[in-house]
Amino acid sequence: METPPPPTPRTEPTDADVEAFKQQLGRPPRGLRAIAHRCPCGQPDVVETAPRLPDGTPFPTLYYLTCPKANSAIGTLEANGVMKEMTARLESDPELAAAYRAAHEDYIRRRDEIEELTGFPSAGGMPDRVKCLHVLVAHSLAAGPGVNPLGDEALAMLPEWWRKGSCVTLAGEGCGQ
Repeated sequence: METPPPPTPRTEPTDADVEAFKQQLGRPPRGLRAIAHRCPCGQPDVVETAPRLPDGTPFPTLYYLTCPKANSAIGTLEANGVMKEMTARLESDPELAAAYRAAHEDYIRRRDEIEELTGFPSAGGMPDRVKCLHVLVAHSLAAGPGVNPLGDEALAMLPEWWRKGSCVTLAGEGCGQ
């Protein structure tokens, strides 16, 4: 994609957002705190999740990518070996490794501002490997460009998933293209 979707303000979830989430993932949200990013079509595509689910279970994935179209496109990148290539670059490129470690620290800081999860990793394999591009892209979308270098790279590799319309159908909402 030439330019990634611009950052959007973090917002409180509306009833329509919760309904969109249910349609996107096929289940109600757990630990939903906020909409961290919206797709250009207006639907949530990244949600911010509480560090602990309502039952107290730790949930270190602060930013959760919900759009099935984006998830599918990222799955294709993962299947094509992008994570392995990125991990190899982390081992040979000290500047990239330092920037990725800073992304890890940013993720932990943001999560710990809500609730500290002592001893829990960040997410996506940070800071030493790439385990899940979905998390890295979600972090890039929520935090904005320049925070997570590998999330930004993966995002740049994606097609414009929203161009063919919204991933959900809510009365009177969506891309409508």
